[in-house]
Amino acid sequence: MPPIAHADFIAGLAKGLAVLESFDTERQRLNATLAAQRAGLTRAAARRHLLTLAHLGYLETDGQYFWLAPKVLRLSGSYLASARLPRTMQPTLQRLSQLTGLSCSTAVLDGHEMVIVARSSAPQQTISRLAYGLHLGSRLPVHATSTGRIMLASMEDAELHQWLAQASLPRLTAYTVTSAQQLMSLLYMVRQQDFAYAREEHEIGVHALAVPLRDLHGRTVAALNAVGSPSGHTQDYLEREVLPLLQDAARELRTML
Repeated sequence: MPPIAHADFIAGLAKGLAVLESFDTERQRLNATLAAQRAGLTRAAARRHLLTLAHLGYLETDGQYFWLAPKVLRLSGSYLASARLPRTMQPTLQRLSQLTGLSCSTAVLDGHEMVIVARSSAPQQTISRLAYGLHLGSRLPVHATSTGRIMLASMEDAELHQWLAQASLPRLTAYTVTSAQQLMSLLYMVRQQDFAYAREEHEIGVHALAVPLRDLHGRTVAALNAVGSPSGHTQDYLEREVLPLLQDAARELRTML
């Protein structure tokens, strides 16, 4: 993130956003104590922010616990409606899904998570072959996903080592790579191949293949992937049949990114 002068930094706004970001799939309802722990605030400060957000309509409450209100979707809705990347990607994703019969997504790096900003599923794809809860705005672990590895591999070594030093690599399934050294080896392979494959590291029954989306300056701005089931499509099939389609799409999109 860009630097900011101390005089220009609004601490109250930062704290309010920290409280708002404290809600996730693990903690859908928070009281003042839990919000304080998650946002790094005192209980009194967290309570004031919760009450203010509820007053503004971003939270709902029963008087003790708070949870996100539909109004928070205005923030993501405004991004999806105005940002160039999701609008640019959507027609391509729909075409890829029709051609491959797979779910296709575009994801960007946000700290230690990948965020899905555009997505399309083929009509014939059943829900059992999709990652659980996969939707626009889904946040996925960088280290265990094909899109995440694309973004990590695009970093310079110094930046990558700094990212790894600050990251935790939790085990999500029996197949998740949790060793920084092993992950580095995989990332060097991604650099050589210019694509990434991940099998059941984020969720059992799900594997994915991803390629980088680069702008005209060669900078990787996002990752494009296709998601399927190992029982339905082998890794060899994805690399032989799907990878060329993803690579062609990435080349076509380069002038628009």
